[in-house]
Amino acid sequence: MTRRLENKIAVVTGATTGIGLGIAQELAAEGARVFITGRRQEELDAAVKAIGGNTIGIRSDISQLGDIDHLYDVVQEHAPHIDILVANAGGGSFQPIGEVTEDEFDKTFAINVKGTLFTVQKALPLLQDGGSVILTSSTSTTRALPAFGVYGATKAAIRNFARHWILDLKDRRIRVNAISPGPTRTPGLQGLTSNEAEWQALESQLAAQVPLGRVADPREIGRAAVFLASDDASFVNGVELFVDGGMAQI
Repeated sequence: MTRRLENKIAVVTGATTGIGLGIAQELAAEGARVFITGRRQEELDAAVKAIGGNTIGIRSDISQLGDIDHLYDVVQEHAPHIDILVANAGGGSFQPIGEVTEDEFDKTFAINVKGTLFTVQKALPLLQDGGSVILTSSTSTTRALPAFGVYGATKAAIRNFARHWILDLKDRRIRVNAISPGPTRTPGLQGLTSNEAEWQALESQLAAQVPLGRVADPREIGRAAVFLASDDASFVNGVELFVDGGMAQI
């Protein structure tokens, strides 16, 4: 059976844990050769081992433009082009409006918005015409949550990048789509709690908001990314694909 991404070259940023790792694992399982980034070398090495195949890990902080340049320098050393780019790296802390600091605002926008923009821009010389760009957004683009104002604003920007970039890149037939995961069992989400009992309570609370009655596994998000990266989605462009068990629809 032919794998859907056989011989494709993929770059996934922020792929050492959680959703990024799940996406990279699924791309590799479908035949892609994957380059991943992360900020911490130990986690990067572990992710490369978990993904397997010919995966290459590149230590990189996408909020730093020099690190993005280094990422693509390394890719060029090992591959002639990029077929699939998943601009997944992101993060942020959560404060209500009265507690937002300038430092936290700048940090969240630098990673999520600036980092995503220049990750895609600097990939353009390597991206194949007809390639696929996938941006990681969030259900916070449609669902308001307490203390999520700054984070939600960055994800709304990412969703709108997809809309505008399909026009900028239409002559090259490069598809740009956003994927918006719902609650997903990741180290980042679990890190919001301090012990197993707190995590179980949070997981139950989140699952109760999802029509399917549970949180996602990162590889479920990865399988949606495979669809967007593959020829199965050849006429899918500029969308926000919710992979959230129906959470954003209610």
